[in-house]
Amino acid sequence: MVAVALTWVDVSGITRTKTVPVERLEHAATWGVGMSPVFDVFLLDDSITSGRHIGGPSGDLRLHPDLDRLVTLAALPGWAHAPALRYAQDGSVHPLDARALLRRETERLASAGWTVKAAFEIEWAVSKGDGDDFTPACRGPAYGMTRVTELAGYLRDLLVALKATGVKVVQLHPEYAAGQYEVSVAAEGPVAAADTAVLVRETIRAVSMSHGLAATFSPKVEADSVGNGAHVHLSLWREDTSENAMAGGDGPCGMAAAGEAFAAGILARLPALLAVGAPSVASYLRLVPSHWAGAFACWGPENREAALRFVTGAEGEQADAANLEVKCVDAAANPYLLLAALLAAGRDGIGAELRLPEPVGVDPAGLSEAERADRGIRPLPASLKEAVAAFEADDVLRDALGEAVTDTVSAVRRGEIDLLDGATPEEVAAVTRWRH
Repeated sequence: MVAVALTWVDVSGITRTKTVPVERLEHAATWGVGMSPVFDVFLLDDSITSGRHIGGPSGDLRLHPDLDRLVTLAALPGWAHAPALRYAQDGSVHPLDARALLRRETERLASAGWTVKAAFEIEWAVSKGDGDDFTPACRGPAYGMTRVTELAGYLRDLLVALKATGVKVVQLHPEYAAGQYEVSVAAEGPVAAADTAVLVRETIRAVSMSHGLAATFSPKVEADSVGNGAHVHLSLWREDTSENAMAGGDGPCGMAAAGEAFAAGILARLPALLAVGAPSVASYLRLVPSHWAGAFACWGPENREAALRFVTGAEGEQADAANLEVKCVDAAANPYLLLAALLAAGRDGIGAELRLPEPVGVDPAGLSEAERADRGIRPLPASLKEAVAAFEADDVLRDALGEAVTDTVSAVRRGEIDLLDGATPEEVAAVTRWRH
């Protein structure tokens, strides 16, 4: 091992890094590595906006690697990776440190007797060469074995690298769009799940480059094709008994009361949650009806057109497998910030003892507006501007995330809106394609 990449994810969802030689790792863990707080207001094109709490050249933070999550990068020989926590020079936690924020939300749930298991499904598309355009690296049928055969060596090396890095892969398969794949990993605690999401993406990127390919996790790689999601799976567990509140109860689909309330809290806040979960202008080119993206605020068992798909699990394994899949989010999101917001929404649902509406078992787009209105099925925001407005008006998320986070998220989102104002879908896709 020669060097360690200390990483954090900014508000635009881009993984940033400072690197230290391995002999400086102990010093970095003790005293930190300097960095500017201005990174929190970088836009996706690396231009800089500002908010009321962050902006300008002044100030410094200390970047401290979490040595418990230090791992060698099998896809980058000689390199290791450690997610970082960010502190002010006086030792206080930086209010924009999303990893610390997620840890705090996890502890808040724990204080009420609950823990969450989480995992990201990661979709990506692979292009031949390194040009700005996208040229699918395989052209077999959607979900077809042909696509595995076309890139068998690449996919084999990816699985080998992920295993060597300590990632537990559940499955890997071709997806719908040309050149598109998806990998699912085992559920973990929320902070570990977000760490793994970053690690998986950087491993995919490195293995792709070693094969002369380019990987993109953009919500919309091509304007006329489906985009990449980064669906989140969540299950709520009682700490004292290790029982899954998504199963074994008297609620809908067998949910216990707390599991239903947790899901209902997320459902109630979905429009505002999109400002952190679908945080790019390109996200709304993906989030359209009848594309399995979850464009309507509703839930349903195994319904892939519902924003919240309830995964029941096979007969006999529901106690372990039942979980909630959030389908309307994508990989432009900061995974730490997204999970923190989801946990806060679920926690509020538990506290308020919320209940779910009737489940939806069809594509909501196939219902008339009157039918949707009668069943309380709302379309989710159709633009980033709408999502930001909902986010700014949501007191539950503001209270959980804090004023500095709320203001900075809004500033960065409005900066991207201004940056891409008037751009065509093709131009939006082109600008966003290689940033995530």
